[in-house]
Amino acid sequence: MERERNWKTGEGLLGISDPAEVDAAFDRNEQHVGTAVIGLVLNSDALSIAAPRVLRALRSDNPRVRQFGFVAVGDAARKFQKLTPVLDAVLREEGLGGPADTAIKDALTFVPYREFPWWLKRLGVTLRVKNLLFRR
Repeated sequence: MERERNWKTGEGLLGISDPAEVDAAFDRNEQHVGTAVIGLVLNSDALSIAAPRVLRALRSDNPRVRQFGFVAVGDAARKFQKLTPVLDAVLREEGLGGPADTAIKDALTFVPYREFPWWLKRLGVTLRVKNLLFRR
């Protein structure tokens, strides 16, 4: 039995698996659409289904939706162990130290090194060296 969704409170939105429902929420400018995007990532069988909605969240004018979009990128890295070139580009543009910080670190942790774009490989090596030096 599917849980009732409440767009006003955000309750039940992590259970969304229908991309059309998320698209409709974007069209209605729903306040909790970012939560629905995270739910779609968690419940999708393929990154190709969720990625366009994640990108839409990342390009939102609403800072909260945009932040939830970065959470969804991190969740996608964990679940699918890869990211799309477009999501990689958004992470690169945003860089460390901002809302993409955790998503970039999730990608470094969960995406296999051979799948990294060049900039993420360089960043991963740089962070490892800094961590080694900091520990000493």
